[in-house]
Amino acid sequence: MTDQDEHIIEAIGRCRMVIRNGVVEEVGEPLITECPLAKRFAVPVETITRESALANIAGRIQAFGMCREDREVLAMADFVGFGASELICGGLRAGLLDAAVLACDGAGSIIVATPELVQGTGGRMSGLVSTTPIPDVINRLSEAGGLVVDPAGASIDPVAAVRRAQKQGFRHLAVTVATADSAMAVKQADPGALVIAVHTTGLTDDDVKVLAKNADIITSCASRAVREIAGPLALLQAGSGVPVFAMTHTGKKLVLTKCVEINTPLYLAGAQLPVTSGREPKPLV
Repeated sequence: MTDQDEHIIEAIGRCRMVIRNGVVEEVGEPLITECPLAKRFAVPVETITRESALANIAGRIQAFGMCREDREVLAMADFVGFGASELICGGLRAGLLDAAVLACDGAGSIIVATPELVQGTGGRMSGLVSTTPIPDVINRLSEAGGLVVDPAGASIDPVAAVRRAQKQGFRHLAVTVATADSAMAVKQADPGALVIAVHTTGLTDDDVKVLAKNADIITSCASRAVREIAGPLALLQAGSGVPVFAMTHTGKKLVLTKCVEINTPLYLAGAQLPVTSGREPKPLV
């Protein structure tokens, strides 16, 4: 890695962190104090503070090399029931999708076509804002069958990745996006793409209104606006504490496809959405 090695993430309550040369050097203030998913992390976060968020990210760096040259890029196990990467993996296995556009630390936007690579890159990553190239990671991704769209700059550009995927012959794409503008731009570039909005904590009402019109699936994170605006418009809700909302029939089909894979009992019922459980992140922002 070079002196320019720098990776900015927003994780665990949109706590902004800067990682350089495998070390967390800057930690911002989280927007929330409690999240049911964070309590189930490999390094659990009971109360979200700068210190506990730092400990969790340091644990990820140590466990699988996040933002380091020895980063693992393949994984098999689900980390959450209806996370973006888990849903995409289910869609790939069922033949609903033939590739996904994701963002990976050390590589930027990538195109992947196997569940192991989707889960390995996206399953343990959250809120990647920007990254710089790590040649060893890029080489490992390529050896595993992934395509790094901008190996020289590691830019995060889902639209450029979609256009590259189209040139590669992929026709049934899932694309993760973290902004309303990206969701709209991806739909314009590929109206048939299945857009999954992630990292929604703190989004404005206007942003969520755009997502509700352009995303097929929206993860709620700790977003008040997603629950209040997108929730009532959704066709399906998976989970209750940190729900995932399917906004279109295509998104609904992907969530139900994942349901088929889950071996534990599930409860399905008609309801006025959103359904709450009292286990939401605190506070919603």
